[in-house]
Amino acid sequence: MRRTKTGELHAILASLFVLALSLFFVPNFVFPSSQGDNLFHVYLCGEEVGTLGSEEDAKDCYIKARRQIAKSSEEMLFINARPTVESEEVFWGQTDSEADVVDRMVEVLSAHEERSLEHCYTLKIGNYTVNLQSESDVTSLLQTVLDQYDPDHNHVVNLVRDDTRKITVLTTQILSSDEEEQEEETTSDLPLAGIEQQLSAYFDAVQPASYDLNDFATGLREISFGERIEVSEAYMPANQITSLSDAVQDVEGESEVNTTYEVQSGDTLSGIAEKFGISTDDLIAMNTNLESENSTILPGDNLVVTVSQPKLSVDVVMAKTYEENYTADTIYKDNDSWYTTKSEVIQEAVTGRRRVLADVTYQNGVQTDSTIVRQETIKEAVPEIIERGTQSPPTFIWPVSSGYISSGFGTRSRPKAGASTYHQGVDIAVSIGTTVRASSGGKVITAGWVSGYGNAVYIQHADGVVTRYGHLSRILVSVGETVTQGERIALSGNTGNSTGPHLHFEMRINGVAVNPLNYVSN
Repeated sequence: MRRTKTGELHAILASLFVLALSLFFVPNFVFPSSQGDNLFHVYLCGEEVGTLGSEEDAKDCYIKARRQIAKSSEEMLFINARPTVESEEVFWGQTDSEADVVDRMVEVLSAHEERSLEHCYTLKIGNYTVNLQSESDVTSLLQTVLDQYDPDHNHVVNLVRDDTRKITVLTTQILSSDEEEQEEETTSDLPLAGIEQQLSAYFDAVQPASYDLNDFATGLREISFGERIEVSEAYMPANQITSLSDAVQDVEGESEVNTTYEVQSGDTLSGIAEKFGISTDDLIAMNTNLESENSTILPGDNLVVTVSQPKLSVDVVMAKTYEENYTADTIYKDNDSWYTTKSEVIQEAVTGRRRVLADVTYQNGVQTDSTIVRQETIKEAVPEIIERGTQSPPTFIWPVSSGYISSGFGTRSRPKAGASTYHQGVDIAVSIGTTVRASSGGKVITAGWVSGYGNAVYIQHADGVVTRYGHLSRILVSVGETVTQGERIALSGNTGNSTGPHLHFEMRINGVAVNPLNYVSN
């Protein structure tokens, strides 16, 4: 019994040895590897064409298949296909021979090849490209777009050589009916000579004495395409050449493009989104500086927005006459004795009326600009005249070089008996005898005892400004005296209605107390 089991074991081991030894002689066998994927399934045009041992083998087979197809035909060949692979790691596996894979690739490529390339014209409009059957199809397409904005059909699209390009490329030339006739006459007419040439030059030099707006023609004056147009000859598969009707429909259709919008006063994100026909979420997604619909936007900010526009734009200049109100430019009269903060209207403006001849520019039917060419005044406008100061206004400085604010401007609770609950200045805590200086240059209008203030100095400055300095121990200036900014005017003290040594500093504009901290620079 033991011998039987031992014999079976020997037989199994022998069979495994023979099998392993035979694998070395089996072609295209993939041995196990610890280096990653080792079996590659190759696909072409969505069809599996075989299994190989590497991606490089797949590329080599593809090149051989292309060469084999090219040798089999003298016609121009177009094949738009590339092999793809799906890899896996296997313990062992069987690959196809390269010859079989090449044959399969030839079979698949032949089913997808295009052998008859047709002569055509490639029309490039900006970044948009379309292939058309003939040159007349190109001009018909362009003429169809142009005619939408030329209702009288007075302009014709021609294709001419683009002299700015080194290679042969055509571009557009738009001529009016009159310009076409003049061009034809120019090529056929003989040059003028003798008395005829002299008379022609004379009449050309004579100008009418004056023009009335009625003498000028109105209507379409200029028309052009908004994008750069290039036309070149090419050879393409028939399925890549577009019919004229389909090309017209495609070119006239609108596409979404990004542009920049400058935020105006009163704008909101939702309002801007609605204006351009997009959602607020899309607007936020297009602008990385916006976090949510509550993000702050300010006038002058630039936002990216999406607008719809045709692939080929048409720019039109129309000559128009119309009447409008107008205002004359404001006249300024400088007064060197006034500060720049002062101005006065000495003549009110009166609106005028005029008749205008203007060149109005449109793109795709939307007005983009207007330039006045000539005008006739019906009623003269009267300009506004403003007298304005030229001198820079005075500045104000802190009246002491030390101390701290012990009581601020405005409402205060529990003041000393007799003091106001609304503090009309600021109290600066300093020791008695601290030098007090003029906050700005001006004229002393009060210097002495003032009820509540104790010893005080008032200084009149420009533009109705008065500064007050109270609770002084000593006054160093007198009424009527002119002082300069920073000049020593008093010593601080504790006089009048005061709870301790400090300087009361007050500023009034046209008699109204204001917070000095809003006007004084340290």
